[in-house]
Amino acid sequence: MHTLIPFILVVGTTLAPIAAGSSFSAADTQLTERDIGNFKAIAFASSISILSSARTNSSRCKAFPGDQSWPTADEWSRLNTTLGGVLLNPLPAASVCYPTSPAFNSAACNFLFTNASSTSFYLDDPLTSLNLWPQGNTCIASRTPTGNCTQGGYPVYVVNATSVKHVQAAVNFARNKNIRLVIKNTGHDSVGRNVGAGSLSVWTHYLRGFELLPSHKQPGVSYRGTAARVGSGLQVWDAFGQSARSNITLPAASCLTVGSYGGWFTGGGHSPLSSTYGLGVDQVLSLDVVTADGRYVTASPTANQDLFFAVRGGGGSTYGIVTSAIVKAHPSTNLTIASFTFTLNPSAPPTPVEAPSPAATIASSSAFWAGFNAVFAFGAPVADAGGYLWTNGIKVSNTSYLMQVRAQMVGISPPQAAAFVQPLLATLNALGIPVSITTPTTTVYAQQPNPSTGGGPGNSRFASRLFPRASWDNATLFNATMTAAREAVEAGYTFHGLNMSPTKKVAATGGELPLAGVNPVWRDAVMHADVFDTINMATATPAEADAANARLNGVMDKIRAATPGGGAYFNEAGGELEPDWQHSFFGTNYDKLLKVKRERDPWGVFWAPATVGSESWAVELAVQGGLKNQNGRLCRV
Repeated sequence: MHTLIPFILVVGTTLAPIAAGSSFSAADTQLTERDIGNFKAIAFASSISILSSARTNSSRCKAFPGDQSWPTADEWSRLNTTLGGVLLNPLPAASVCYPTSPAFNSAACNFLFTNASSTSFYLDDPLTSLNLWPQGNTCIASRTPTGNCTQGGYPVYVVNATSVKHVQAAVNFARNKNIRLVIKNTGHDSVGRNVGAGSLSVWTHYLRGFELLPSHKQPGVSYRGTAARVGSGLQVWDAFGQSARSNITLPAASCLTVGSYGGWFTGGGHSPLSSTYGLGVDQVLSLDVVTADGRYVTASPTANQDLFFAVRGGGGSTYGIVTSAIVKAHPSTNLTIASFTFTLNPSAPPTPVEAPSPAATIASSSAFWAGFNAVFAFGAPVADAGGYLWTNGIKVSNTSYLMQVRAQMVGISPPQAAAFVQPLLATLNALGIPVSITTPTTTVYAQQPNPSTGGGPGNSRFASRLFPRASWDNATLFNATMTAAREAVEAGYTFHGLNMSPTKKVAATGGELPLAGVNPVWRDAVMHADVFDTINMATATPAEADAANARLNGVMDKIRAATPGGGAYFNEAGGELEPDWQHSFFGTNYDKLLKVKRERDPWGVFWAPATVGSESWAVELAVQGGLKNQNGRLCRV
C-alpha cells in the first residue's frame, strides 16, 4: 500500500526494516576517493575548498528547485548511484488524501485516520515531523481536503542513511551544490529542525547498531567498565530491549520512540534517571561524527575535543551528523512509581476525609492551590533522593482543576517508595486533601512497557523553563514561582513539571567527563517544566498565531521573572520565539559554542532554527506573521 521506491517517488513507508542491534560492519563503510572518481559534486571539502568557498560566499541563498544552480536530474541520479539506491524522492504522507495528487489512494487515506497512529507508520516516514506547523501546513491529512497538497517545507530528497558513506556523500553533495541540508531521525521535533523547503535530508532512522562493550576503558577519563556502542538511530525501545538482554541500564528519553543518540542527547537529554546518572550528555564517552567537510571523525576526551564539547548539549543539526556513540552502561536497576491525583471540583461530591483516595476530589480552591504548592515543594527532596517527580497542572473548566503526580524513584522497593512519599501525603491531608496512593508499581527500568509503535503528528506549540535551585531554597522566589505557575494553569495552559537534579556530582557517575556544551543551568536546576498551549496551528491564521504567541509569552515572562538565573531546554521550547534564545538555551557556553561552529562549518552546511550560529541565516517566507515555518528559501541575513 505505502511503499517508497528509492529515488523515484512515492509516499508513506514500509521500507525494509533494519533490526536494532545489527552489526556496525556495514554501517562503518566510508566514502572513498574511488567512490568519488570524477564526480566532484561529492568530493571532500579539502580537495575543492576554494571552489566550495567561492560558491557559498557568492550566493545569498541556498539553491532552490527551479533555480539554474539546482542540480540536474543526471546529477541527482548519479548521487543515487553512488549511494547504492537509497536516495528517496518522497511525497508527504497525506498526499494520498488529495484527488489532485499522483499518490491519491482513498484506502491509504483512510488508513491515516484509522490505523497509522497505532503503528510505526509516522515514525518510519522519511518526511513526517511530529509537529506539523513548521512544515507550513501545505498537506494536512483530511477526508475532504480542499486545494492541492504541496511539498511545502518538506525536503525534496531524502538519503535513507544506513552507513557513514551515505552520510558523507549527502553532506558533500549539499555543501558543494549549495543545497540546504536537514537532519531527521524519528521526527520528534517541535520547531522545524527536521524540515526545510528545497532541502536534502539525511535520515538517520536506520543507523540502529548496538554492541555491548563489557570491559571498556575510555582514554582521557577515569571510566572503566561496561559500555555500549549505539547507532544514532537507535530508539529508546530498541535500547531497552538491548539493555534487558545485557542486564544493563542505558538512561534514555521518557518517550520510548525517541532516538536517544541523535537529537535527544545533543540537546542535553533528560530522563527519569537524571538525578541518579545525569543527563544524556553525561553518558557519552566518545562520538563518531561526519563533519561539514565530509570527513568521518571520532570526538572524545582525547581527540577532536572541541566537537566532543560542542555536540554534547550544544544543539543538534549544528556541528556535524552523529552516526554512533559509545555510552556508559550502568548496572540494571528498577524504577518504582507512586502515583495519585487530586481535583478541585466544587460541583462534585468531595472525597470523605475518613476514606482517602488515590484520586481525591475537593471543593476548596484555597486547599487545591496550597496542595499544588506542596507538591512542587516536595520536588526538591525527590530530586535529591535520585528521583524524578512528574506532574501536570491542568485546567478542566472555569471552576475545576486537576493535579496529576507521579513520584518516580530509582532503585528502591514499593514499600520504600510508599514511605518516602508519606510526608507529602501527610501535608496534603492536613490541608484538607484526602489523598492516598495505591501500592507503588515497580519494574526494571529497561523492561518498561515497550510500545515500539504509535504516535501521530500534531499541530501545537509550547514553551519551557529550567528552574534553578534558588527558586526552591528562597521562600520569596518559591512563592513567586508558584504564583506564576498557578497563573499559567488558570490561563488555560497545562503546566507539566519534571523535578530532577542532574548536578556535576551526579554527572560524574562512573567517571567524570570533560566539560560539556550543555547549558550550565542544568547543573543547578531542580525542575524543568513545559507550558503547553491549546492553539491548533493547522487552522490558525497568522494574526491568531501572533496573538497566541503574545499570550503565551506574557505567561512565560512572569515565570522567567520569578526564576532569575534559569533558562530553557533546547529540545523542548519555542525555538526562535524564546526571548534571547542564545542565552536561554546555552547559557554562558554560547560564545564558545559559536567559535566551534564557525571553525568547523565555515560553509554554513548545517542550519536549523534557534541553533548556535543560526542568526546568520533566515527563512524568507511569502506570508508574514504567525509562527516562523520552514516553507521558504534559506538565505543569508
